[in-house]
Amino acid sequence: MRRIGVVVNPIAGMGGRVGLKGTDGKVAEAREKGAEPRAPDRAREALERLHELGPETELLTYGGRMGAEPAREAGFDPTVVGRPSGEETTAEDTRAAVRALLAEDVDLVLFVGGDGTAVDVTETLDELGDETPILGVPAGVKVYSEVFGVTPRAAGQIAATFSETERAEVNDIDEDQYREGEVHTELRGVVSVPAAEQRQASKQLGGGTVESLAEGVARETEPGVTYVLGPGSTVGAVEEALGFEGSPLGVDVWRDGTVLVEDGGEQEILNALGEENVIVVSPIGGQGFVFGRGNQQLSPEVIRQCDLEVVASKRKLDEIGVLRVDTGDPELDEQLRGWLQVRVGRFERRLMEVV
Repeated sequence: MRRIGVVVNPIAGMGGRVGLKGTDGKVAEAREKGAEPRAPDRAREALERLHELGPETELLTYGGRMGAEPAREAGFDPTVVGRPSGEETTAEDTRAAVRALLAEDVDLVLFVGGDGTAVDVTETLDELGDETPILGVPAGVKVYSEVFGVTPRAAGQIAATFSETERAEVNDIDEDQYREGEVHTELRGVVSVPAAEQRQASKQLGGGTVESLAEGVARETEPGVTYVLGPGSTVGAVEEALGFEGSPLGVDVWRDGTVLVEDGGEQEILNALGEENVIVVSPIGGQGFVFGRGNQQLSPEVIRQCDLEVVASKRKLDEIGVLRVDTGDPELDEQLRGWLQVRVGRFERRLMEVV
């Protein structure tokens, strides 16, 4: 019988939809902006899939929202090995949970969070000299590491079915620099992970010239239509073609030559929408995510009110092969899957599959 240890960072990803680009040191501000925890729901989704495929799995976890609650909601009767020190969980609670799980000789540590949580798990393994494999359920704003399943359900499936392991990188970025529009990744560790196609690749930060692509988007903007412009250098080129300097890693809203929202959160974006709206986004290099990585401000409610324009260089599409979505709403994800035309030049488009 497989023994899996589960640890949930309940506050992971809270800053995403309110435009904070991370939750490190920003929990209070995120709550003030109306942010709601999303990690427990992501945990439940992953554990439901694990329960479907491996109902006999022995699950060990921490108390409350750090694992026990979503585990029971998913159908498990988990063994609780400890509890968080207070109502607001901390990185030390995550590390304590990992230590307790490793002491129980689990076969896999399944954690729910983002890159910061991945670092906490990895550093705890390093301190103990432990080689137990780990796997992440993506719930953070920034998910740059190779240790995550592409979606929560994918992580649950991998946890239930993996038979081999391999080495993978854990990367993190400085959130303060990230909020200022700069991305500097730092390798924080190399760990053992399940070998599986449904695990994401590390993000690639390279780009290419996209001037003609940007000019094509700018040329086809229509009066009265509201354009919601996602993060990244490719969409940044579109913003330059429209005549303004956008927020490199935030979401901006533009209509009829006017910037209505700069670096906005979900509610600001919703407030700025009109009768006709278009989201312009570019997939993440190396991974292919269109929604769900670094742009959680583009929530399911925002997406449902907009048409979609995906833009990317030919080189990026060659590298990623397929597009991916992980909006947090399985029904919407299913609606978005299929074949999509991606703009790769001023006039040229390429058909890509969304999986």
